[in-house]
Amino acid sequence: MLSDARLIAAKDLRIEASSRVLLTQVLPFGLMVLLLFGFGISPDRQVLGEVPRRSVLEQVSPGLFWITVLFAALLGLGRSFSIEAADGNLDGLRLGGLDPAGIFLGKAAAVIVQLAVLEVIVGVGAILLFGVSLANVGLLAVTIVGATVAIGCAGTLYATLAAGQRVRETLVPLLVLPVLAPVLLGATQATEAALFGPVSDGWPWAGLLGAFALLYIAIGIVAFGSFLEES
Repeated sequence: MLSDARLIAAKDLRIEASSRVLLTQVLPFGLMVLLLFGFGISPDRQVLGEVPRRSVLEQVSPGLFWITVLFAALLGLGRSFSIEAADGNLDGLRLGGLDPAGIFLGKAAAVIVQLAVLEVIVGVGAILLFGVSLANVGLLAVTIVGATVAIGCAGTLYATLAAGQRVRETLVPLLVLPVLAPVLLGATQATEAALFGPVSDGWPWAGLLGAFALLYIAIGIVAFGSFLEES
């Protein structure tokens, strides 16, 4: 299973390295979404009752960051499985003797690596645009790892169902977004605690993200073969 996962992950990452879709399309999209959020919310408005005083834009920056990551992830997921849907590649995966769990872990790992690159660049953009500060690096790191793994695994699992459909470009968001709503909530709350405190409020949310990540990994390992047959 693990050797098949490494094989699939290396294949997907080599395809991405040669096509550079992440750098030329997904990253610019994410930065534009972040910039539009900044234009849509006045940076001069202050949050009432907050000490120290923070702008509304700074206060909502955790949610804006994760929404941006989620939207950009949908582009990456669509790209990942549009490649497999072309020229009968899905049939090749099914008939190639690869472990379905290994295929799932490999494709999820490739998505997670690309999401990590996206989050670093979008995070730097959010710091520069919104002027946020950091209260706890450890909590933020755990939050990012848990949320990224959950998004990558759940997105891979449900994008597989849409891969063989002619309307997969619109079907992927409809399948993935409701499933990832709890992840978005937990990541936003934990990131807000990591940025503004109190840090103790963020650890339960980070634990919830870890539980969701493990759940989606387990479901993918067990059910990906059936999902692949249905696609």
